This record gives sequence, structure tokens and C-alpha cells, in this order.
Amino acid sequence: MGAAEKAGDLTATAREYLTFRLSQEEYGIDILKVQEIRGYEAPTRIANAPPFIKGVVNLRGTIVPIVDMRLKFNCSEADYSSLTVVIILNLGSRIVGIVVDSVSDVLELQPENVKTAPDIESIVNNDCILGLGSLGERMLILLDIERLMSGTDMGLVAP
Repeated sequence: MGAAEKAGDLTATAREYLTFRLSQEEYGIDILKVQEIRGYEAPTRIANAPPFIKGVVNLRGTIVPIVDMRLKFNCSEADYSSLTVVIILNLGSRIVGIVVDSVSDVLELQPENVKTAPDIESIVNNDCILGLGSLGERMLILLDIERLMSGTDMGLVAP
């Protein structure tokens, strides 16, 4: 899907995004992909998993892989604090948890507040960036979290 098609998908109607912080950057993901938000608890480590997969947790009988987004995006490794949270995502056939520094809020972005992301080399594959949302002085990197979590580099085998 090209940048223009992604922008077209975004600009059809206003959408709500859960915003979270990783280091100094603020990101947004489609609120409809979020199942719940939990405090951080140390997961059970899995041998030979990529470093950004912290392990798994048992969530009411479902084994959920936990991905540390700071490590995935090559941020400096932050300390786990009382603000550190895990966002549990429901991505169709898969449940995945992502560790973030903090959750900010839920924002509704109107079509005119979403711009196409420039094509630049970054840690995040451009196919996984839906666009840039702006609200006043705030700039959000809007992620296609489902595409990001299903990338071959994630090491998560399809269910």
C-alpha cells in the first residue's frame, strides 16, 4: 500500500488513537486494536527470542508475547517504573502486549490533522507508519500496529 493510499485510508473520517510515549517521542495507535492497558509485570523469558521480546505472560489463560517497543525502536533502555505499562493489543488472530514508557490519552484526529509521513530511513519500516498527526504543538507518529507486529523481523510466528 503506497503512502497516498494510506493517507486516503486515514483521511476518510476522524479516528481515535491511543497515544503513548517512548523516550521523547509520542506515538498513536488505532484505539480499536487496544484490548486493555495493564501495569508492567516481569514476563517469563523465552530462550533464543529476539532481545525486544521480553517473554510471555499468562493473561486469563492466553499466553501473550510481550514486546518492549523501546528495544524494538532502538531507544535507550529505560528503567521500568510505576508509569511503565503494557498495552494488550487484539490483532485479529493474535494477542500481543507492547511495553511503553507511559500512556498519554485517547485523541480523536480529524482528517485535516493527519499528514503523510515523509519517506525517510528509520528504524520503523515506512509501511508501518500511517502518517503524522498534529494537534496544536503535539506531533504524533501514527503506527499501523498490526503491520508492525506481523513483520518477519518480529520473530512472532503466525498462529
